[in-house]
Amino acid sequence: MFGFSPKKTQMIDQGQALPGRAAPIATAERHAIFDRPLKADVPEGMAEAMFGMGCFWGVERIFWQTPGIWLSMVGYAGGFTPNPTYQEVCTGQTGHNEVVRVIFDPAVIRYEGLLAKFWEGHDPTQGMRQGNDRGTQYRSGIYTYDDAQLAAATASREAYAPRLAKAGYGAITTEILSAPEFYYAEDYHQQYLHKNPNGYCGIGGTGVTCPIGLSV
Repeated sequence: MFGFSPKKTQMIDQGQALPGRAAPIATAERHAIFDRPLKADVPEGMAEAMFGMGCFWGVERIFWQTPGIWLSMVGYAGGFTPNPTYQEVCTGQTGHNEVVRVIFDPAVIRYEGLLAKFWEGHDPTQGMRQGNDRGTQYRSGIYTYDDAQLAAATASREAYAPRLAKAGYGAITTEILSAPEFYYAEDYHQQYLHKNPNGYCGIGGTGVTCPIGLSV
């Protein structure tokens, strides 16, 4: 979404990161579609998940349109700068990824169903970019909240890799890590493509089907 510099595709060291700030930046109070508090707690019986797939505008739309999603939100995670702004993330000097965090109902869609949306919704072989968007903030990532999610994410990567290779794609570059702290993005980024239906979306899949389960 911003100009490209070769340095933006190189992950920085913690000592190089921008200092950020102690207080969270302002964001939306309510979800523009679900009309729920954006910072709602995870209800009993539900679970959370976090993914990086490129520009978070299009990624969030994939998930809010998925049955079983109770709440979605965009933000920054995986870097070093506390409470970063969008402008800071775009410099490549925070280490953060653009991510989408969701709260979902496992009785409607299992975590494996979200993983299928993840793998099929973008190209996970592109390293520090997604389509024309280049930089560490556009890297592919799965950020897990417990051991079961970690096992499912790892298994799904192993199952998907041969299918991508057969279709002519390179090695998967997706990072799979324990969920880092999530920092909410600014108000205007939340549900951006709902507020701006003709807005930019650089997200596109490979057309290769992921061989794992979908909804319950």
